[in-house]
Amino acid sequence: MKKASLLLILLLQLFSAKVYADTTPTIVASAVPDAVVKGDQLRLMYTINTQNIKTFRPPVIQYFDVLMGPSRSQQSQTSYVNGKRTFSSSITYTYILMATKEGDFTIPPATIIANGTSITSNPVKIKVLPPDADTQDSSSSSSTNGKKNSSISGKSLFVVAALSKTNVYAQEAIELTYKVYTTLDLRGCALLKAPDFNGFRTEEIKLPRTKSFTMERYNGTNYKSVLMYKYLLFPQRSGKLQLPTAEFEATIAQRVESSDPFDAFFNGMGSYAEVKKRIRTTPKSIQVKALPTNQPASFLGGVGRFTLSSTISKQKIKANEAITLTLTLAGSGNMKLIKTPVIDFPSDFELYDPKVTNQLTTSSTGMTGKKTFEYLVIPRHAGKYTIPSLAFTYFDYAQKKYKTLQTEAYTIDVEKGDDTAQVSVNYTQQEDVKVLGNDIRYIKLGDAPLRAKEDILFGSLTYILWYLLPFLLFAMALFIYRRQIKENANVIKKRTKSANKVAVKRLRKAEQLMKKNQKNDFYDEVLRAMWGYVGDKLTISTANLNKDSIEDTMRSQQIPDEIVNALLHVLNDCEFARYAPGDESEVMDKVYSAAIQLISEMENLIKR
Repeated sequence: MKKASLLLILLLQLFSAKVYADTTPTIVASAVPDAVVKGDQLRLMYTINTQNIKTFRPPVIQYFDVLMGPSRSQQSQTSYVNGKRTFSSSITYTYILMATKEGDFTIPPATIIANGTSITSNPVKIKVLPPDADTQDSSSSSSTNGKKNSSISGKSLFVVAALSKTNVYAQEAIELTYKVYTTLDLRGCALLKAPDFNGFRTEEIKLPRTKSFTMERYNGTNYKSVLMYKYLLFPQRSGKLQLPTAEFEATIAQRVESSDPFDAFFNGMGSYAEVKKRIRTTPKSIQVKALPTNQPASFLGGVGRFTLSSTISKQKIKANEAITLTLTLAGSGNMKLIKTPVIDFPSDFELYDPKVTNQLTTSSTGMTGKKTFEYLVIPRHAGKYTIPSLAFTYFDYAQKKYKTLQTEAYTIDVEKGDDTAQVSVNYTQQEDVKVLGNDIRYIKLGDAPLRAKEDILFGSLTYILWYLLPFLLFAMALFIYRRQIKENANVIKKRTKSANKVAVKRLRKAEQLMKKNQKNDFYDEVLRAMWGYVGDKLTISTANLNKDSIEDTMRSQQIPDEIVNALLHVLNDCEFARYAPGDESEVMDKVYSAAIQLISEMENLIKR
């Protein structure tokens, strides 16, 4: 027994060693928080994704007092995904530091030796802010005499609308951010009224849903700050544009002190209450300069910095085969607002609407990424053709001038294909219908005899009947419409008439739930079908719909007792079957069959 235990332990150690050996070691350094006030504490952590560590060499830490560390903690986890066993482990070295000097500091990397390899971590940047001259908030959120103070000063809670630029060209991207600053216990902040972005095209930059506070010094005071919203603005006209006020509603937790000694004994210094506070941004103005007037014809509205490239699928094809010309516009700017370039293809080419694909991300400089234009064309005649180069002009706001990019020209060698005449209609350029492949069509000769011209339609009986037909159709439609209104006015009759249809629809859904073995949903759907059918068929209002009223109504209408008892039995089965032992599928099938049979019998008895 002892030998077997030792063998098992040895196998586990060998397996663990193999897992560690197969893992590529990494070490990641982080500081929480990464911005503190002088005299505050923070945690410096080094996380290693393996436990097979031979040596850990800590960094040289300056300008911080090491209060504790490094403390070592180990984590391991085993999971099974699709039957495959996955094992992960890590070690974390943690320091507790206290900031002793103001400024921006970088803690150098730490080093580990794992699996015979030396690996270094990333450096960590930490910002240390100076302490406030007066740390006591003048608008203290505490209160006396058991009353909370709902007066919150603008210095302890405010929101700042910041623009990356205030003097730009039209179509030049501007980054707008809304950041909340507070010294209070802020629990939430929601946008109540967004500004009117009149004169701008906007694009919201998505931020993480989970907001985190960072320490930041603003106007000589340390605040907890959180970035709430970020937008990208593209001015659409020149002149002075106004960015109106945005309104937010903040939720602050305030302490409510109590003068009651018993309450103070059980609740400490007091309880907390949430206070709502509306805060507004100050309006902003942006000076927008018009683009220079010497715009080339190849200017398509692009403002930023771009590159242009082109490719073609084939340069040697047969007539009536398709080729694809692709333009790729890459860079940063108002990418979404750039118009689709028009290429001057040969007249014998049939052109389809280009396919436009955007692969863009938003950044402070605008839309960054690439925009692809795919042109599908079909040459209809044999010969050599030239697709001319395309000129694309954009405005570079950094250099304050227009720049033109040029694609290469392509020579297409089209060999003879099908001689059949091809009819081409170019919907893109709105040209006339063209007959390609034949210049002259000959008169078709044949032995068919000449026929006399038909009689004139005007004034004939057929002509008069075509005038009368719309009036007859209108009268018929009016008759059917009035009849439908009369039937819909009789609510009771309409409910009774549609009862079977509604019940059958619900039972079909119940059948699908039964096949999926969704027990609770199946019985709920059968109950809805039966209650709804009985209420509509017997014209019982929803407020009075219960088993007693159903039984009384059915007996008053002289419905046989076996039908009444069967209905009550089905309702009871649906309510208790989900808790009954036995084969669930067999019970559901029994209840479903009984409901179908009961509705069929009641339809035959109650004719309305």
